[in-house]
Formats: sequence, structure tokens, C-alpha cells
Amino acid sequence: MVKEFQYRGLTKEELDNTSLEKLFLLFNSRQRRSLTRGITDGKRKLIEEIKAAKAGKLKNPIKTHLRDLIILPYMVGVTVNVFSGKEFRPVNITTEMVGRYLGEYVITNKKVQHGAPGVGASRSSLYVPLK
Repeated sequence: MVKEFQYRGLTKEELDNTSLEKLFLLFNSRQRRSLTRGITDGKRKLIEEIKAAKAGKLKNPIKTHLRDLIILPYMVGVTVNVFSGKEFRPVNITTEMVGRYLGEYVITNKKVQHGAPGVGASRSSLYVPLK
């Protein structure tokens, strides 16, 4: 039997029916502070796009640079393309992501792969013949 996901003891259906004020109390202090300070116009526009996409009214994929948006229960099931600094990466929002930031799921740096050292990189490389 598959274990049903619960966020702080509440199922997905209970989270959907919970008011925002009660939901804020379930979040960590950093998320609570961010949400109680208000939602900016850019975040409000993105939330409206997510609601439209969930209702099936939006045809184009949602693209955003807002990595500090906190994932709320009504966003579950939507795919959002989040900017990684170089390209937009798709993030499919699931129930386990509730209360986290969008940017946590898009890595902004790559593994460093160093090449061979160039001429003049060290004192000994000055005496290496170039031809």
C-alpha cells in the first residue's frame, strides 16, 4: 500500500480546504515572514497565471524568474519553467514541495570541470617548448 503524503499531519484535501491564515501557521518562520509581509505585483501575476493554468485556460508554458515564490497547496499539479541563470528549467510541482521555494528545485551552478593548465599557469610551464 502506498503511503499517503501528509504535511504536518494534514492530507492534501485538508490542505486545500485550509484558510491561508491557518496555513501560514504550519509553515516555518522564514516562509511565514515572507508571506505576512505581503505579495509583490510580480508574484501576484505569477499566482494568477498558475491558477489559470490549473483551470486549463492557459496554453503557453509558465516562465518565471521568481525563484523566491513559496509553493502553496493550490499550485500542485502545475509545471512552471524557472530560470536557472542560463535557461528555463521545468519544475513539476508536487505535494511534497508545499512550503518550499521554487528556486530550491532549479540548480544555478554546474560542476566545475577544469581543463589542462595553460602556458604561464605555473613557474615550471615557462620552460615548456611551444612547438
